Amino acid sequence: MIRKRNTKIVATLGPSSSDYETIRALHEAGADVFRLNMSHGSHDEIRERHRIIRQIERDVDGTIGILADLQGPKLRVGTFRNEDGEDLAEGAAFRLDLDDAPGDVSRVNLPHPEIFAALEPGSSLLVNDGKIRLKVTDCGEDFADCEVIVGGRISNRKGVNVPDVVLPLAALSEKDRKDLEFVCQLGVDWLALSFVQRPEDMHEARRLADGRAAVLAKIEKPAAVTAYEEILAVSDGIMVARGDLGVELPVHAVPPIQKRLIRKARAAAKPVIVATQMLESMIESPVPTRAEVSDVAAAIYEGTDAVMLSAESAAGQYPIEAVATMDNVARSVEGDPLYAEVMEAQRRTTTGRGTIADGIVAAAREIAETTNIKAICCFTQHGTTALLVARERPKVPILALTHLRGTARKLTLVWGCNCHMTGELHRFKQAVVNAARCARVTGLATEDDQIVVTAGVPFNQSGTTNILRVAPCDERLIFAADPD
Repeated sequence: MIRKRNTKIVATLGPSSSDYETIRALHEAGADVFRLNMSHGSHDEIRERHRIIRQIERDVDGTIGILADLQGPKLRVGTFRNEDGEDLAEGAAFRLDLDDAPGDVSRVNLPHPEIFAALEPGSSLLVNDGKIRLKVTDCGEDFADCEVIVGGRISNRKGVNVPDVVLPLAALSEKDRKDLEFVCQLGVDWLALSFVQRPEDMHEARRLADGRAAVLAKIEKPAAVTAYEEILAVSDGIMVARGDLGVELPVHAVPPIQKRLIRKARAAAKPVIVATQMLESMIESPVPTRAEVSDVAAAIYEGTDAVMLSAESAAGQYPIEAVATMDNVARSVEGDPLYAEVMEAQRRTTTGRGTIADGIVAAAREIAETTNIKAICCFTQHGTTALLVARERPKVPILALTHLRGTARKLTLVWGCNCHMTGELHRFKQAVVNAARCARVTGLATEDDQIVVTAGVPFNQSGTTNILRVAPCDERLIFAADPD
């Protein structure tokens, strides 16, 4: 399936999208990657959704990516004596402690002793997605006395954010470790690590994944923004998770941060997803707000590889319409001449130079855009060549060809990559012939057209992009030019 857009769509599965018919309809409407949210659903439910996705992949003879999103160390308060919770008044005193007795209007349990060790007077605590704001006035190894800065209702197991402290928490909880092993054995393509604070968090996830899945860092903590370049260097991809990021930082700070994160990820040739509340009104409405459409469009103009639906497709009333809306917005933006101008302007500041691979893919894009070339075909072992070509944001389609199914699935998240399987190759002429056939079969070219082919020689070695050829799509001409 050749999409008529380059930006990819990630759709989260859940109660509204758990059967074969709905998931297939989501794929046909435009979903390129499906997200399995490990915060919700049993292992049996996750296994069944995984099975359905792979069945659809076989039925449509395509390539579909699967991203497993680990829950991470979510902080939550305990329970209250009053099941409806309590109203905290501005200026009131409120204590968090290790006492597991039910809470009241003056205190509640926070079962995380490591948090108390990291707090200092003046630290901020945000409860229930920032609706309640507390300031620590005094603290010890088992308590934190706070002043209520912004009041509101606090109830059972509401989340707690600590924006101005790097918490001594492992990014992988015991649940995450079990979930990671489970989904890696199932066979997912991407792992998303939640609440990353430092590059060391990524090292542990990569060690446990052991090459079975690419590992993506979710940027949702101020500490992660500060250490972003170091985290990016040890990640296979990035998710701009604006939900918690917008809780822990002033909301007006998120848009410029989003732009910087996208720009740096593109410079590193690593895919980036923009996520959270993109079409949230479509949970209950068949049409989005104008502001939501503008938000999705802005992310696409910024050059993101993918945009993501969360509750809209997992629990909403209109999951298929939400994906179709994303697809229509992406097509509209990419059809705007301004989009090509923005991508070209960004290229001057994001595309690196200095390696042979950089030069090869830059030349491929330049040749394709200044002549009548129909597509750039790149042969890739582990995805490196395709990632570099995608970083160029060419105006012609990208055909990413590989004999490794895992590589093809991983590239479903990458801007512009149309992923296709091919046999294992040992000679460059075989690559050219296969590229010509694929370009014709997919309808991107005819026998009268030409394509650009890039690859690394010798074949089947990662990171050896070193050859480029302009080739006809007529195999007779290929063999006439190179009879051996």
